[in-house]
Amino acid sequence: MAAVSYYGTGRRKTSVARVRLIPGEGNIVVNERKLDEYFGRKTMEIIVKQPLDVTETLGKYDVVASVKGGGTTGQAGAIRHGIARALLKVDGELRLSLKKAGLLTRDPREKERRKYGLKKARKASQFSKR
Repeated sequence: MAAVSYYGTGRRKTSVARVRLIPGEGNIVVNERKLDEYFGRKTMEIIVKQPLDVTETLGKYDVVASVKGGGTTGQAGAIRHGIARALLKVDGELRLSLKKAGLLTRDPREKERRKYGLKKARKASQFSKR
């Protein structure tokens, strides 16, 4: 018999994560690889586990995430956002603690577009007098 699962979609920069929470032992799988194997950096693991730490549900749910786009930091932030949204579907009373920690707000910062005549969004080529 299939276990109950809760879904959440998280976004950060250009990354989009589809997260599924399943009652279990606390295993976290990202793109069919273990969390420490996928990111490799301890800081990214802390970012991903933050919603579970705040709500004290770290060992209660298995997390299965599928993430696309962006870099490692954006992907970790997207997974964090998706886990927080899925936890809301598990229990609505967790909203206050998640909101207080700022985990439900989608980070609106994006890369600024490149302007013509410049090398990047704001970087100009070095001035030459002659």
